[in-house]
Amino acid sequence: MALDPDPQALQDAAALCGIEPDFWDIFGRHHITSPETQRSILRAIGIPADSTKEIRQVLHERMRAEWDRVIPPCRVVSVDEQPCTLELRVPSAFANAACRIEVQAEQQLPSSFTASLATFATLPGTEIDGIQYLRKQIALKELPLGYHEILVTIGDAAPVSMTLIVTPDRAFLPEDLAQGRKQAGLAISLYGLRSAQNWGCGDTRDLRLALDWAATIGVSFLALNPLHAIHNRKPYNTSPYLPNSVFYQNAIYLDIEAMEDFRISKRCQCLWSQPSTRAELAALRASEFVEYERVYSIKTQFLKLCFLEFLPHYRARTPRALDFQSFIDREGDLLDRFATYCALDEDLHRRDPNLWVWPDWPAAFQDPHSPETRAFQRKRARSILFYKYAQWQLDLQLAAAQQHARDIGLPIGLYHDLALATDRCGSDLWAHRSFYVAGCRVGSPPDDFSPQGQDWAFPPPNSHQHYAHSYRLFIESIRKTCRHGGALRIDHVMRFFRLYWIPDGSEATGGAYVRDRSDDLVRILALESVRQRVVMIGEDLGTVEPYIRETLARFGILSYRLLYFERNHQSYKSPAEYPVQSLVSSTTHDLPTIAGFWANTDVEARRAAGVIDDAGYHAQLSSRLIEK
Repeated sequence: MALDPDPQALQDAAALCGIEPDFWDIFGRHHITSPETQRSILRAIGIPADSTKEIRQVLHERMRAEWDRVIPPCRVVSVDEQPCTLELRVPSAFANAACRIEVQAEQQLPSSFTASLATFATLPGTEIDGIQYLRKQIALKELPLGYHEILVTIGDAAPVSMTLIVTPDRAFLPEDLAQGRKQAGLAISLYGLRSAQNWGCGDTRDLRLALDWAATIGVSFLALNPLHAIHNRKPYNTSPYLPNSVFYQNAIYLDIEAMEDFRISKRCQCLWSQPSTRAELAALRASEFVEYERVYSIKTQFLKLCFLEFLPHYRARTPRALDFQSFIDREGDLLDRFATYCALDEDLHRRDPNLWVWPDWPAAFQDPHSPETRAFQRKRARSILFYKYAQWQLDLQLAAAQQHARDIGLPIGLYHDLALATDRCGSDLWAHRSFYVAGCRVGSPPDDFSPQGQDWAFPPPNSHQHYAHSYRLFIESIRKTCRHGGALRIDHVMRFFRLYWIPDGSEATGGAYVRDRSDDLVRILALESVRQRVVMIGEDLGTVEPYIRETLARFGILSYRLLYFERNHQSYKSPAEYPVQSLVSSTTHDLPTIAGFWANTDVEARRAAGVIDDAGYHAQLSSRLIEK
């Protein structure tokens, strides 16, 4: 039977992994992280925590691995930290060895030099397992903003690489906003737009019409729900905030009739003219709710016919085909894995209608690298290419929508939304499983809206893995979400700093906060903001430590303030009391509209869902009278 670890050993391991020992909730109550919660989280991230010996051994191995690597996998620095210094860690036996350093600066010719380590500045080191390690430091030449690769070779050893990310100290802000002048916009749910032309769900044509209307009333932007890909089927979720993938968009938003291949395809025109098609579209337009599964089904029928029309062009390497190939090449393995997942999902579900999610697939196909998956990719290459084609077409339409917004005078244009979550049964988890932690879920501690806390049921990110891979997936999630827009809202921006982890088997009240590498993440966000000239907005609602908002403000990332929450005791704040550097809204996606607030429908919904008891219900109604 395992012995409980020494409390100090447990605290050391928890501190190393970013598990906070305590936190304060919004009611001002102090919560201490229990030893069992600490142990559960440590086990989830791969650290045995049942005895002092186990913990000390793992901590020792981690420190040894850190010193055995000549340079870290990644370093994020300010552009003002010039010249940037490079720190090497080497055993003392190599103190006089030759060192070759190669610098591949982004969009520049590579440079390199070789010198003896004896000529480098020496810093205090350490001793591990009888080996004395030295720290050697050298200044690199000045590097511009961007992602640069450093390669270090010591003697005859294999070279070791590092990504050096040089970032600005402020995110992008247009001159008007930087000078404190206000701009306004409207938030819409694209799927909810109605028109006489769409197919039962708002699409990019409706978006252009909405932009035209917005321009007539003088707003600067239209804020959209996350456009992330979802499965578009029952009985599973259709929430844009729990997507199949955060890297790609939902093909349900495609304006099929605007596609060149639709217009020239005889097969499309034949299907389009059939009475059954016209009847289905009329029924979908008349439906009270968005019928995701039916809309996606009919759009997929036409999309596949469009793809068949395009295939001869692809094989003939026409200019359009070359554009498509360029898109595929730019997207690389992220698109390849997403499209492979989509094709596998379609094929396996067709063969067995009971296979809804990848954890239920045959074991061989649950692994994106398995021989069986590779064989499927070869056998069903055309199906995989179809899903890449759908993303290419949607990318073209979203790019055109943003260009249209700027052409008609909206200075910001489209304002996109990056979801916090990704569906644990979706393609991101299938394709990139090592970047998520199994054994815990993300949620939030108790607050006014959820007295028992919230369990969001998706896994937390593996911070160590993201760091080891130079934050590539994090960068791509930002870049791909905002590339056709002028602003990006980061859902639950506190994720950059810490997330509330709930161990499996525990209630939401039994969780703890786990810190992330916030300085690196915020700096990368500022870099992508400046590069793409996109305003960044951090949704900082809920349990927010003051230092989080201070850091966001320092980097020029706008705060996200809601009317409902901005109060001075029993009164609401005046406009002059809001932070200048903020986006202010009447509501957001998971709060009531003004009309719903006035009619108490949110309070009624909480009682109906069992989130509050009768006492809580009457207390919230009483508070609402005062708030009104």
